[in-house]
Amino acid sequence: MRISLFVPCFVDQLTPRVGVAAAEVLTRLGHEVEFREAQTCCGQPSFNSGQWDVARPAAVRALEVFRGAEAVVGPSGSCVAMMRVFYPQLLEGTPHEAEARDLASRTFEFSEFLVRRLGVEDVGARFAKKVTYHDGCHALRELRLKEEPRRLLRAVKGLELVETEEAESCCGFGGLFSAKFPMISTAMVQVKGGALLRTGADYVVSSDPSCLLQIGGWLSREGKPVLPLHIAEVLARRD
Repeated sequence: MRISLFVPCFVDQLTPRVGVAAAEVLTRLGHEVEFREAQTCCGQPSFNSGQWDVARPAAVRALEVFRGAEAVVGPSGSCVAMMRVFYPQLLEGTPHEAEARDLASRTFEFSEFLVRRLGVEDVGARFAKKVTYHDGCHALRELRLKEEPRRLLRAVKGLELVETEEAESCCGFGGLFSAKFPMISTAMVQVKGGALLRTGADYVVSSDPSCLLQIGGWLSREGKPVLPLHIAEVLARRD
């Protein structure tokens, strides 16, 4: 397949290695990966703030950028949920509604695409570490993804996957939520971080870069040994 890689803002600006890792895995599986340089923010911050008139131009631009793409794959459950779940809602009743629904049908979160669309679980990765998985809210609740990333992790040679009792609890980031309500956000990540530490894992893995920044920031400030790692980075490893 020819796959258009959708690179969210957090990946582009803060964790570009995640996008590179996703491309490496898809290429390893024999697919052609393209990056359409005209892509920009998906508009989620404005959408979540209730500024839909500001979010619509970003959504329309995404429709134009990914027009004709065979498949659009993004390493972020949050941003993919914006494009797949909320674009049709945002553009309902406009001339772009039908195209928004069409793009939604061709847009996938990275782990979802591997397992559901390609039917692949073992991508040839090797990572001899103990990891635990954090379910990002959008991937879990909007995209209904739970087992897909875990199947991929269980197939990684040498990897030990351990569950945390707070796997489905929000990390407290929530985009602008963490900026508007920092004390609540910090309290939430303390609960999440404490549960992660109790697993004894070396790494906390997720499909959402923003969640990993929130969790990783708390772990770093507390001087804890657990490191954040995106699932694409795990699947790209062969050591």
